[in-house]
Amino acid sequence: MRVGTLAIIGVGLIGGSFAQALKRQEMVDRVIGVGRSEANMRRALELGVIDSAEQSVTRAAEMADVILLAVPVMQVATVLSDVARGDHENLLITDAGSTKQDFLASARRWLPAKALLRTIPGHPIAGAELTGVDAASEKLFQGRNVVLTPMVENDPAAVTRVEKLWTACGARVSRMTAERHDEIFAAVSHLPHVLAFALVNAMAQREDAADTFGFAGAGFRDFTRIAGSSPEMWRDICMANRDNLVTQIDAFAHELWRLREGVRLGNAALVEEAFSKAREARQSLLPPRRDEGGR
Repeated sequence: MRVGTLAIIGVGLIGGSFAQALKRQEMVDRVIGVGRSEANMRRALELGVIDSAEQSVTRAAEMADVILLAVPVMQVATVLSDVARGDHENLLITDAGSTKQDFLASARRWLPAKALLRTIPGHPIAGAELTGVDAASEKLFQGRNVVLTPMVENDPAAVTRVEKLWTACGARVSRMTAERHDEIFAAVSHLPHVLAFALVNAMAQREDAADTFGFAGAGFRDFTRIAGSSPEMWRDICMANRDNLVTQIDAFAHELWRLREGVRLGNAALVEEAFSKAREARQSLLPPRRDEGGR
């Protein structure tokens, strides 16, 4: 499947990588970029990630065959309302947001019924703490998961087209409902980010914070790496998926309190049992990454 003109709304890590990957596969003729930062857009042009820059979402959508929304999730409604103002009979629309029920709601509110046939929600599981087009890589999605959460209104052929685009980027594509998606990622993505931000904040408030951070080892750095992510983006994700996220925070708080009491009371057996169960669960349920030696 070849794309004549691809419009990227939000030319950062995800949007830029999507454009680069499709260009590498010679699957797109032209890429238009839309973004808030003039400096980032100039850099995208310098790097060849995009071929032209456009200030208007509506204008970019009118010129495009495919449009990818790669913006903070709370901006999606505004972007879709701008898209809806244009004249684009066969435009294929997809997104890269970390929450999906809010995307469906915005699409149904702002887009005409015929546009919903070709509006396919998606979520590439390939984020990083780095932002901006300089962080983009044509290899970002290779071997990574991408989840599509098709709407009941979708044309199956349109879903297949979006799936093929992500497959061309090297991704493994799966499908699930938006509701199931938001439940899962509240647990495995949104909660860990909240915990990383909270831990860094707690450590930073210590009077000896400089010394504490100075002695931080690999474990602390690995656990808190994602606290370097965009605060704006993660604020929006937390707000968009707050009900599921609060459930996960409460479950974690209960487990943390149980461990606290085990430590406070000197109950070594309880602590070891909790650690052992966690170790076994991780080994049996979490697929190893290549950098973990395949074990």
